[in-house]
Parts: sequence; C-alpha cells; structure tokens
Amino acid sequence: MDQIQGGLASLAVNYGMKVVLALVLLIVGLWAIKIITKMLEKSMQSRFERTLTGFLVSIVKSLLMVLLVISIASTLGLAVTSFVAVLGAASFAVGFALQGSLSNFAGGVLLLIFKPFSAGDVIEVDGYKGKVQEIQILYTIITTFDNKKVMIPNSNISNNSITNFSAMETRRVDLTFGIGYDDDFHEAISLLKDLADKHELVLDDPAPLIRVTEHAKSSINIACKLWVKGADYWNVYFDMHEDVKDAFDAAGIGIPYPQLDVHFDEGAKF
Repeated sequence: MDQIQGGLASLAVNYGMKVVLALVLLIVGLWAIKIITKMLEKSMQSRFERTLTGFLVSIVKSLLMVLLVISIASTLGLAVTSFVAVLGAASFAVGFALQGSLSNFAGGVLLLIFKPFSAGDVIEVDGYKGKVQEIQILYTIITTFDNKKVMIPNSNISNNSITNFSAMETRRVDLTFGIGYDDDFHEAISLLKDLADKHELVLDDPAPLIRVTEHAKSSINIACKLWVKGADYWNVYFDMHEDVKDAFDAAGIGIPYPQLDVHFDEGAKF
C-alpha cells in the first residue's frame, strides 16, 4: 500500500511539474508570439505595403501558434509524432468541414497576387463601399463612409466584380442640369463653362465637356463632365450643384420640374 501511495505521489509530482512547465510555456509562448508579430509587422511596414504586411503577419502568427501547441504537447510527455499525426488528421477533418474558410484563404492569396486594391483604397464590392483597412487570412476589413466596420470574406471579393475608386489618379464628375424650354441653353452652357473654368479643383486637361444631351419631357438637359483628381471628386460634385443653382437664379434661368396639366371637358358630369 505504501508503495502504491509512493508511486502515486511520485507520479503526481512528476506530472504536476510537467503541467506547471506547460502553463509557463503557454504564458511565455503567447507573450513571445505577441512580441514577435509586432516586431515583424513593424519591420515589414517599411519594405512591404500594408496589404501584404497584414496578410503575412497573420500567417506567421498562425504557424507560431501551431508550434506552441506542439511544444506544450511535448512538454506534457505526449509523443510529438503521434500528436502531429492526430493534428494532421484533425486539420483535414476541420478543413473539410470548413471549406468556406479554405476558399476565403485562397481568395486572400489571389488578392495578394493580382492586387486589385491595396490598403487605403476606396472600393465597392459585394454591396459595400468604403476604405480598405486590412486584408487578413480569411477576411478583408473595410470602413464604410458612415464609419461602419465591415468584414467581407475574401472568397466573396475574389468571385465578384470590384470597383476601385482609388486606382486612377483622376476621375470624371458627371453632372446633368435641366433648364426650361423657354430658357436660352446657349447662356446656360456659357455659365456652366465659366463655373468650371473658375473652379480651382477642375482640371484643364482633359478639358470640361458641356453639351446638350436630351430634350426631355419638361426640360432641356445639359451634361457637364469635369475631370478632377480622385481626392477632389466630392468637393467638386457638391460645389458645382450649389454654384449652378446660384448662377441660374441670378441669370433668371429656371430649373424645371415635372408638371401635369389637367383639362376638364365642360360637358362632363362628375
């Protein structure tokens, strides 16, 4: 009986020490992974773009976590080869169950290879429009213009059309202004050209294009197409709407709206 108790005590001490060492290894390992990933991210920022940096750091962090788990298993006395085999089988089973996550990972790799956008670009994809913050292993994070954080699966992005508003240095502001049929469209065009020439954010090359485009039911529509730098798009868009209203009012040019004329038959009975 004493031998059994002694054996159990010895086993408890030995295994208890292994558990303590495993806990210490876990704490130190998590701390080390945090430090390593921060240092790696900081060193890569000066050599790689933000998109690639975030993706690679995520992969390295995942690999380090796997190595930490294997090290803890070895410390507890588990056979590493058997553990790796079990881990591999489990990974296969989990991977089969999480096919969507694997497709998201593949989508992230494709995004890094073909680079349809980078961190900081303004894009529209999968029904969302906003600024790209980061491309992670499984998701791409964007911030919408009303300050919402959206995490879009990479597979959705790689399988859908992407509009990148930051890809080109310049953009065209397409505006349409309607005037009444009794107003002088030549004067309206002259006013629009004058406003475009005076606006400091409108580019001279390509030159503004201002022409009559449609004889609508209640208005003559004039297209006003202005080239601007990408960052100036919305400033010019809003400024022109305000300036055109003021200029048309000052010149006595009306901006029509749909009207309905109702004619009554004198002999009709109600």
